[in-house]
Amino acid sequence: MDSASRSVIWFEELTRNDVATVGGKNASLGEMIRELTDLGITVPPGFATTADAFRRYVAHNELDAFLDKQLLKLERGQIDLSDAGSAIRKAFIAGSWPPEIEAEIAASFDRLSRKCKDSELAVAVRSSATAEDLPDASFAGQQETFLNVKGTSALLAACKRCFASLFTDRAITYRNLKGFDHKQVALSIGVQQMVRSDIGGSGVMFSIDTESGFDKVVLINAAWGLGENVVQGAVNPDEYQIFKPLLDNTELSPIVEKRLGEKEKKMIYGGLSDSSTINVPTSKREQQSFVLTDEEMIDLARQAVIIENHYGQPMDMEWALDGKTRDLFIVQARPETVQASTDLTKMQAYKLTAKEPPILVGLSIG
Repeated sequence: MDSASRSVIWFEELTRNDVATVGGKNASLGEMIRELTDLGITVPPGFATTADAFRRYVAHNELDAFLDKQLLKLERGQIDLSDAGSAIRKAFIAGSWPPEIEAEIAASFDRLSRKCKDSELAVAVRSSATAEDLPDASFAGQQETFLNVKGTSALLAACKRCFASLFTDRAITYRNLKGFDHKQVALSIGVQQMVRSDIGGSGVMFSIDTESGFDKVVLINAAWGLGENVVQGAVNPDEYQIFKPLLDNTELSPIVEKRLGEKEKKMIYGGLSDSSTINVPTSKREQQSFVLTDEEMIDLARQAVIIENHYGQPMDMEWALDGKTRDLFIVQARPETVQASTDLTKMQAYKLTAKEPPILVGLSIG
C-alpha cells in the first residue's frame, strides 16, 4: 500500500521528505530515528496518523461543506473569528471515526504498548500540520498537544481534538496572513511514548542564538516537569549558552553562561484529577537549583550540533529529561525560523528614551 494512502505509519518508516503525508513534526521525528539513532540521538518510539486519515475523517463526517460555509461567512464578516473557529472545532469533535481508521489506531496503540513493555502506557498526542515548519513560516504551537494520555478511548478522543485544533483562532488567522488555503492543509497526529519528565525536566534548545543570530552557540532553556510551560512561555526557565567550538575541548569548559530562572511552577501528571496534566508550585529548592548538570548541558549541546549538521541549517528542538533514568530525549526538531527570516545585510538600532520604570521584566519570547 502506498504510504500516502495509509492511515498509520510508524516513525521509523518516515523521512524528512514525508511532510505532505505526516507533517513536518512527525517527518522530522522519523528522520532522526532512521538516521541519527546510531549517532546518539534518542527519540521516544511512536507512530503517526496520515494526512489521508484526516481527509477521510472529514469526508466520513461530511465536514467539507460545513467548513466552506463557516469560512465564507467569516470572510464576508457575517460571523467573527471566535464563532467560526468554535463552530468548526465542535463539528470535528462531534464526528465519528471511519471504522477502519479507528481499528488501525487502536491496533497501533496496542503494538506500541507491547513494544514499550507497558500495559498502561502513557503517550503524548501531538498535532503535526502538513504545511508546518517551512523555511518561511512556522506553524509550531498553533495546534494542540495532549500529554499523559492512557487507554484507547482517551487516545481516540485526543486525536479528534487534535484534528479540531487545526482550526484554532490563531491557526485560521495565521493561514489567512500567509496565504495558505485552509482546505489544502491537513493534520497528522504523532502518538509517542511519554518520557517521565514530570519528575525530571524539559525545555527547548536552539543551535543558534535566536536574538543575535550568532551561530557558534547552542541556547538551552530548561524547567522542571513537562515541557509545555517552556514552549508556551508560562514560566521563566533556566537559560544555558554552550560554545560549540569548545565542545570537544578537554581543558576548557564550553559553558559560556548559566542563568537561573525562577521556574515558579511545573507541569506534572494529573493522577486522579479530571485533567491529564496539572500545574503545581515548585519548591524553594527546585527554584534555586539548575535543572541540568553541566554534563547534561554539554550532552544536549552535542546532540544539537549533530542534528544541525544532519539538516544543514540552524534547528529549533524540544528535549525531555527522564527523572527516573536521567536519560535525555529529543522529542521535536524543526528548522529555526526567527533568524532564518532575518535580512543579515541590515542592522537596526533602537534608543529607549522613556524614563518610567518597566511594566514587565523577564525573558522575551516570540
